[in-house]
Amino acid sequence: MYDAFTDVPYSGSQAAIVLHASDISIPNRVRIAREIGAPATVFVNAINHNRVKVQFFSTVMELPMCGHGTVCLITQLVAQKLLPCEGNGWYKAVLDLPKGEATVECRRTKAGRVEVMLDVAEAQFAAVKIDLEELAGILGVSIEDMSNELPPEVATGDFIHLCLPMRDLDAMRKLQPDFSALAKFCVSNGLDTVASFSTEVVDQTCNVHVRDFCPAVGVAESAAAGTTNAALSTYLLQKGLVQPSDDGSLQVRAEQGIELGRPSRVTTRIKTQGGHIIRLQVGGLASLIVDGMLNVKLDSL
Repeated sequence: MYDAFTDVPYSGSQAAIVLHASDISIPNRVRIAREIGAPATVFVNAINHNRVKVQFFSTVMELPMCGHGTVCLITQLVAQKLLPCEGNGWYKAVLDLPKGEATVECRRTKAGRVEVMLDVAEAQFAAVKIDLEELAGILGVSIEDMSNELPPEVATGDFIHLCLPMRDLDAMRKLQPDFSALAKFCVSNGLDTVASFSTEVVDQTCNVHVRDFCPAVGVAESAAAGTTNAALSTYLLQKGLVQPSDDGSLQVRAEQGIELGRPSRVTTRIKTQGGHIIRLQVGGLASLIVDGMLNVKLDSL
């Protein structure tokens, strides 16, 4: 088990990695993920050179992709010498998923840590068609706590996020969702997560302060979410709140998990050309928390 998007143990977002999982059935994976209780449990079916056949599960469902789970996964595979990651360059791996594949790169930092960056597809954005007054009540705030300068939008990618700009840090701290009601609201409106954010930050090296509520997919509030931050970074770029350098590249740093007492830092890297995104990556570091054996008696499950 690792904590993702942090170099400090017992912060960030947890994911468990189960190696040699090819003989574990889908129903048993669901049971194991629920028993472990982490926001994500990653089952590794096979490794063939730089290709990793893998599935992600929350405590309630299979996930199409998981950014923080990927950071934990690659860090563990490098630690077990199942993937090479030596020298100063980037090493490329491919995740074989039930519905496609994803490219991942990793490298050693100067401190010897494993930095992992996941390629994600650019989300598509649309205006919201939801009752914001109802949502504000479910979140425990007023409509005035939402930004009057930036519009909420729905970002559709691997997950469907409601990008919800808030007025400031005070408004972010006031958020106290009714998670049962929020899960129902998300399901009825076709949302996976409500990604609230503020451009006012605690750490001035960051660009955005994030709280991501995900009860519809099994996590009340995520301490660190890769795919969410990739979508939010794209939103910031589209609204002109971050700018690419002369070569078309930019980096967005997000702080998340502070209100949970599990602070994290998520890095999104964007490459643009002619005003369009040509590459979008999200990632960071992971810290090992638990290393041991999972006792699975398949005949009794």
